[in-house]
Amino acid sequence: MTYRVGVVGAAGYAGIELVRLLIAHPEFELAVITSNADAGTPLAAAYPAFTGVSDLVFTSHDNPALATCDVVFLAVPHTAALAQAPGLLAQGVTVIDLSADYRLDDPAVFEQWYAAAHTSPELLATRAFGLPELFAEGLARAAEGHAKGEAQLVACAGCYPTATSLAAAPALRMGLVDAAAPIVVDAISGVTGAGKTPGARTHFCHADENLEAYNVCRHRHTPEIEQILAAPGCVVFTPHLAPLRRGLLSTVTMVLAKDAAADLTAADIVERYRAFYAGRPFVQVLDAGACPQTASVVGSNVCQIGLALDARTGVLVAMGAIDNLCKGAAGQAVQCANIVCGLAESAGLPTSALPV
Repeated sequence: MTYRVGVVGAAGYAGIELVRLLIAHPEFELAVITSNADAGTPLAAAYPAFTGVSDLVFTSHDNPALATCDVVFLAVPHTAALAQAPGLLAQGVTVIDLSADYRLDDPAVFEQWYAAAHTSPELLATRAFGLPELFAEGLARAAEGHAKGEAQLVACAGCYPTATSLAAAPALRMGLVDAAAPIVVDAISGVTGAGKTPGARTHFCHADENLEAYNVCRHRHTPEIEQILAAPGCVVFTPHLAPLRRGLLSTVTMVLAKDAAADLTAADIVERYRAFYAGRPFVQVLDAGACPQTASVVGSNVCQIGLALDARTGVLVAMGAIDNLCKGAAGQAVQCANIVCGLAESAGLPTSALPV
């Protein structure tokens, strides 16, 4: 069965990555792409990489053809999904939301961190959280509902939370970490993580040959990371911007519980992580002593995890590398849609990075 799909916000960086993946997908037919700024412009004119590949034309966000889709991906800024998701769901369309609007369980927390009213908090009770490796049960329930003909809402995890949580969650869920200690996250992203709209920080003359921290102790992904890790008030998150187009590396430092640190070795931790992620096609746990690189995952939907044990200080350092546009956004959205539609989880998704 082929599913008819649409992408709202298809001209942005995450949106155009969705277009790239969906055009080549074996079971999804990309039928509608929207961009208010580019309405009427052929896809290949805006992005010449699609010359000879697709004759799709951008339409406006209010295109009624979206209601004819089986699945619509919302690649839009926060609050924009609040305006569009409820209406699509009411028309029987399954929504895969890449924005932050439905990620946080508590609407009050959303309002605190995003300074915007949450206008459809009732949807939070039934939405599935889109991080398949850590929240498979919710996506399985969504797949059951979709099979019955019920429209589903999936809130995909953000890019920083994805890399950070995949690196840190196994240690926390296995009880290896001191629950009272801070979890220190230092993460670095390429400039596409800031979106397509240019700003002073992402201007070439500022970003090139420059590395800087930003939104220290106040980045909006902080409560999402704490929610995923079930560690409220424990995450110290420092994001950095690097002169890269794509790629994200998160380094998480966790204090080990005293009873866990005594006889633990780096090889033990690697084996436990590999057991935790057994059967998950997009997580690769590297050998002890190996560190992940963004260049090893760019263009793929893979997260590579490296682990280092500092026995001297009783600390575990877990590193996660992803492509912020693929596993951190568009690829993860397609992965979730695959699951909800009852398809192979890896359908249409690359597992190998660009070698050069």
